[in-house]
Amino acid sequence: MNDICHFNEALEKTAANHVALSPLSFIKRAAAVYPDRTALIYNETRYTWQQTYGRCCRLAALLTHFGITRGDTVAVMLPNVPAMYEAHFGVPMVGAVLNAINIRLDPEAVAFILDHSRSRLLLVDPEYADVVDKALARLEGPAPRVINVSDPSQGVERFIGDLEYEALLAEQPERDDWQLPADEWDAIALGYTSGTTGNPKGVVTHHRGAYLNAVSNVLSWTLPAEVVYLWTLPMFHCNGWCFPWTLAAIGGTNICLRRVDPEHILTLIRQHGVSHYCGAPIVHSMIADAAVAAQEPIEHKVSGLIAGAAPPASVLERMETIGVELTHVYGLTETYGPASVCAKQDGWDQRPLDERVRLNGRQGVAYPLQESMAVLDPVTLQAVPADGETVGEIMFRGNIVMKGYLRNEAATSEAFAGGWFHSGDLAVMEPDGYIKIRDRLKDVIISGGENISSLEVEDIIQRHDEVELVAVVAMADAKWGEVPAAFVQLRPGSELSEDALISFCRENISRFKVPKKIIFGRLPTTSTGKIQKFQLRHQLETSLSA
Repeated sequence: MNDICHFNEALEKTAANHVALSPLSFIKRAAAVYPDRTALIYNETRYTWQQTYGRCCRLAALLTHFGITRGDTVAVMLPNVPAMYEAHFGVPMVGAVLNAINIRLDPEAVAFILDHSRSRLLLVDPEYADVVDKALARLEGPAPRVINVSDPSQGVERFIGDLEYEALLAEQPERDDWQLPADEWDAIALGYTSGTTGNPKGVVTHHRGAYLNAVSNVLSWTLPAEVVYLWTLPMFHCNGWCFPWTLAAIGGTNICLRRVDPEHILTLIRQHGVSHYCGAPIVHSMIADAAVAAQEPIEHKVSGLIAGAAPPASVLERMETIGVELTHVYGLTETYGPASVCAKQDGWDQRPLDERVRLNGRQGVAYPLQESMAVLDPVTLQAVPADGETVGEIMFRGNIVMKGYLRNEAATSEAFAGGWFHSGDLAVMEPDGYIKIRDRLKDVIISGGENISSLEVEDIIQRHDEVELVAVVAMADAKWGEVPAAFVQLRPGSELSEDALISFCRENISRFKVPKKIIFGRLPTTSTGKIQKFQLRHQLETSLSA
């Protein structure tokens, strides 16, 4: 027997040297190592790590009582309250799959998700009882059992049925007999993409990926154990970018937040010494505006992760002014949330503001535990040159990529064609190895044979001091085929005109890229702050055909 065979075959996996990777390990350790440290704060409620672990174990016992077992789906429609956090552990403790539903969806979308996921149990905050009631009436398959998660801080509540979370939890034994999954490839969560046309796709993730991305969050953000994390990011969005499990891994403190209210956020940051939070650009902008209006900068260092569009210069500058340091991350539901980070290099903080914005606004490099992130030609799958000019598609390969789309083999095969996950985002590779998104495949504007990046035009418009949000879409044109049109949300009190903004664009980009039409008004966004371009396209088409 040669040495290779000896090393690879003679030594076997045993219970002593191989354990499935699962973020469930994190909370058990947190309860043992930091039993009296505060784990969760919500209004006047506080739980230690030992108490939080006990509540998760009782939730697991409750699910078992209702017959929930390995492979079953448990849906939740909850804001960022303790029960939502507990579901991230209690549900997988029994081998079930957590389906966190977007709380802003309409009844039709909720009904589709409940049917498609075959959810057997549903935890509901009474605030969403009306939507859920209408969704249940639309179901084609069996209805899930509903458990109401009451919140006394909200006053009078409407229940669906008579089952209540806290009362049921109190009846359960605090059993510590749950098991790690036998296979780390077992599904841990199901998240639905925000489809712009047709039904959303169900993204299935596994224990191994959740474990690794939770640790990647620690490594990429250099998180200490003393982290006080504010839940400005919805936990239903990519399972809160895996941060429920990250906070358990380091024994940090979670500050739960029912809804985004910038004045309340600033109060909580000061009251609890919040050190970290995450959010879309609009969330950071709202916080900055509130702090500037109150003329009260934050007195301690706060770190924020920003995802979505590259942070505009005005946001970066205002966040620095109030004492918040931003780090740009990028990812998709299919990659458990952040899968890349714009890792900051020595000396960047000494550069002029416009250069810092350019450097820090890129999608960056692969997350520490993501195997590979590349910009490839979507046809040949060859890497594009690192010249900052040649456009390709961002693709991922590694353990922090979904299992696939639930009951959708065609979409799964398409997404994994050639052994890579295809993101649908167009980008360039810059000479220093950092990736910069140019556009979504579907958002490229082809005008007179020239490709125009909507993101490039948006970036220019966003630099105007009076612009709060912007989205650029294609508008039909008899001569050029397509031309850019911009939807712009101005900052409060601004009286910026269309002519003035077009003149600003002409001074900063090529004339063929300048929007031919600008529409002012509030922009429709998802609950995570993403601008819903499909609504804007429909609005534009309707106005042109009127």
